[in-house]
Parts: sequence; C-alpha cells; structure tokens
Amino acid sequence: MAGKKNSLASVESPGRLRLAYLDNLRIALIVLVVTHHAAQAYGPSDWWYVLRQPQAEALATFSLINGTFFMSLFFFISAYLVPPARDARGAWLFVRGRLRRLGIPLLVGTLTIIPGLMYVYYTNYREYPPLSFLNYYASVFLGFGTRPPDWSGPSWPDLQFGHLWFLENLLVYSVIYAAFSRLAEWSGRPTPASFLSAPGHRTLVLFTLAVAGATFLIRIWYPLDSWVAVLGFIQAEPARAPQYVAWFAAGIAAYRHDWLRQLPTRTGYVWLAVGISLTIVFLVTGGAQASYFAVGGAGLPPFCWALFETAMCTGLCIGLLTFFREKQTRSSSALQTMAASSFAVYILHLPVVVALQFAFAGSGLSALSSFAAVTVLAIVISFPLANVVRRLPGFRAVL
Repeated sequence: MAGKKNSLASVESPGRLRLAYLDNLRIALIVLVVTHHAAQAYGPSDWWYVLRQPQAEALATFSLINGTFFMSLFFFISAYLVPPARDARGAWLFVRGRLRRLGIPLLVGTLTIIPGLMYVYYTNYREYPPLSFLNYYASVFLGFGTRPPDWSGPSWPDLQFGHLWFLENLLVYSVIYAAFSRLAEWSGRPTPASFLSAPGHRTLVLFTLAVAGATFLIRIWYPLDSWVAVLGFIQAEPARAPQYVAWFAAGIAAYRHDWLRQLPTRTGYVWLAVGISLTIVFLVTGGAQASYFAVGGAGLPPFCWALFETAMCTGLCIGLLTFFREKQTRSSSALQTMAASSFAVYILHLPVVVALQFAFAGSGLSALSSFAAVTVLAIVISFPLANVVRRLPGFRAVL
C-alpha cells in the first residue's frame, strides 16, 4: 500500500486497522449523505418530508447516481470493521456491543427524531383535523387510533425508521455474521489462516454479473423504492438488497484476506475509470429519463439497467477505495474529529436538513440555489452539533 501511517493508523498491520484513508472516505460519504438528502426536496420524485418546492431535473439525476453506490460503500466499510470486533470480544459480547452501538440509537431515533419529522409532514400536508403532537404520536405514529378511510400514506401507521433503516439493516447483518461465525466455531472450523489474493478484473466482473442478475430478478417483484417489513419489523428495500448484502460480505472478506492492502493500484484505477465513464454515459444519455428502467420489472431494458447500475456501483466503490488509499492518507485533528462525529452526523443531520428546507420554502430561490444553501448550512451545522451531542453524558457510549 502506498499510503503512509499516521495518527489514525497506529497499529502495526496496515491490513488490520481502521486506517486514516477509510476515515477520510467515511467523512466524504457522510457529506454525500447530507447532500443527497438536501436534494430530495428539489428533484427526486420519491416521497419526502417537504413538498411543493422548485424542481431541477439535474438533482433527480444526482440522487439517482448516488443511489447506485454510496450506501453499498457504507456497508462495505462498516463490514470491514466487524471481524476484528467479533474476534476480540467473541460472538455474544460482539452482539451485545452492536445492540448498544446500533440498537439504542435506532430505537431512540425512531421514537424521537422520526415522529417529529412525520408530525411536521402531517400538519403541513395532510388535510385532516389538527392534532396535538402527543395525540398524533399515539393515534397516528404508533397507530393506536382509527385509520382514516381516505388515509394519504405513505403507510399506516406513520411508524417507520426513516433514514435510520441503515442502522437496522447493519445490525441485522452483523448479528447474522456473528451467528454464522459462532456456528463455524462449534463445528470446529477455524478462521482460515491462509489469504486469498485480492480480486482481479475477472473476479470483479463475475461479482458484478452475479449482483446484477440477483438485482434484476428481485426487481421483477419488488420495484425500486418499494419498502417491505421483513419478519414484520425489518425495514428493507429488496430492490437494493443484493448490492447491500454483497458489499457487506465483501467487506468481511476484505478484512479476512487483507484485500484493501493487496488490491493493485492499477486494478482499482481501471475500475474507477469504469465507474466514472458509466456515470458520464448516464448523464449524457438522459440521466433521469433512464430511471424509468431503474424501477424494475421483467424484460431486456430493466436487465440492462440492473447491469449498468451494478457495474457503476462496482467501479465507483472499488475506485474510491483505491483513490482514497493512495491519495487521501493524511489526517489532522479536524479530520479526526469529523471522523469521530460521522456516525452521530448520520443520525442527527436529517432534522437539520428538513428544517432548512422549510426555512427556504417560499424564498423565491431556484431549486439549485435552495439545494446549495441547504447543503452548505446543513454540513456546517451537523458536524459541530454531532460533536457536541456525542460528548454529552449518556451519549458517549453509543455515539
């Protein structure tokens, strides 16, 4: 690996560490998440908390491109940190730690942040008799009241995880991994001591084809942006599940076989070129119009889109990992603070974004201007806010 060790990479083995470049990449992804949500009111057609804002097709295209890869890369980075934690603590203590680290923020956020956002939506956009927040919380959010016959949705009751779905899915994946690793121990199969070489072009092509095929098949029955409750409580989007599961598994394998250090720079840059090239093709050929095929269904066009999207995802994920490994290895006290706050930013940024979107509603600004203002202010507010909150008593253990 060409990267140099620094204050965030103080342990001997570079393949076994939370390296500075991964923290820098995580910061970049968190900023992209905030930017993605800032764009939701001004371009994408899917449901959002703020309606009737000026629209820009470029922002719909921007959001669609983000959706192809950024959460998959989040799952990969998160999974890369799972095996060392599980090995150090054992399966049970690892699961207990995940329940504290992910389960508590998920539960608290679902019962505080999400109902607040949904109540604002209810009071602004639903034509029902006004309710106090406590009445709304019990009767509509938790569903103890009677469902109105003309209920406008998007679901009943309003209880949902919102953007915290990632925490829930990551918790589920981590628990499943811990269970399988424990079964492997009981069966007498030790963790493999030998390393598999880092995937080359052929392996990455086969990986892309397999994920694309699974994505196409699932989207025949579950279109994009169709959410289901697996086992009645796991909020999941089946249309993207093959990518998320595959990249989580890849993160586990990458740690076990030291792939992040072994991956040749040339291979990573070739795939970065693939991802960027496909992104340019997407932009040049119509961008948002292609989202018609992204929805799902049977036939050649949806299959081609699944293949195109998955190849873009593989290219950008592998390419960004390589680029940050080679070029973004430096650290500083500011970057360390931002990296340490990134988890809290993910949880806390959405109320900030939505509040800013309401603040700019009716301002007369164009969609792009409103988007830019919301993005900058949300980033400037969210990181310091997260840094303060995560240091408060009672929050330190989970944030």
